[in-house]
Amino acid sequence: MEQVNLSVLLSFFKAMANESRLKMVGILAQQECSVEELAARLKLKEPTVSHHLNKLKQLELVQMRAQGNMHLYKLNQEALQTLNKAVLTIEPVTIAVLAMGSENAWEDKVLRSYLEAGRLKEIPASRKKRLVILKWLVQQFALETPYPEQIVNEILQRYHPDSATLRRELIGYQMMQRENGIYRRRPQSDWQQR
Repeated sequence: MEQVNLSVLLSFFKAMANESRLKMVGILAQQECSVEELAARLKLKEPTVSHHLNKLKQLELVQMRAQGNMHLYKLNQEALQTLNKAVLTIEPVTIAVLAMGSENAWEDKVLRSYLEAGRLKEIPASRKKRLVILKWLVQQFALETPYPEQIVNEILQRYHPDSATLRRELIGYQMMQRENGIYRRRPQSDWQQR
C-alpha cells in the first residue's frame, strides 16, 4: 500500500466516520484482540464486530493472525501511516481538479434549473447564478464579431424577452463591449467576476 488514490482516501474517511470502527482502531492500536474480546469491550454482537473488521481489512488497516482456532487482530501501523501521509500531502492539483469538477456540476445544475427548451425561464436574482446564465448566454455570440444593437436584441430575445436587462448585464460583467452602438464579445480573461 505505497501510493494512495482518492477512492482509497474516501473509503478511509467513510470507515473512520463510524463510532464503533473508530473505537475498534483505538483498541487494536493498543493490543491484539479476538472478535470475542472486541465484542465484549465494545458491547456489540460478534457478527457486527466481524462486519466492522472486514471494512477495516479492506483498507488494510487491520492485520489478522491465527492462533489455534482463534483469529487475533491488530492495527496495521504502516498502513495507517501511509494513509495519514496521503491525507496531509494531497497535491493542490488534485484539489483544484475536484473543485473545478464540482463547480461545473453546480453550473450544470443552475442551467438545468433556469433553462427550459433552450429558453430562460427567468433571470436569476442571485449574482452567482446570474453569472452562470450570462456565461452560457455570451457563448451565443462569436468572439470579436461586431453586432449592431438590433441583432444583439434579436439573439437575446431567442432566449428571454427582456433583452435590455441581459444586454446591460453582459456589458456590466464586461463579457461584451459596446462602442458606437456596436457590440463585441470579449475574451473570458477580460470578464469581471463581481
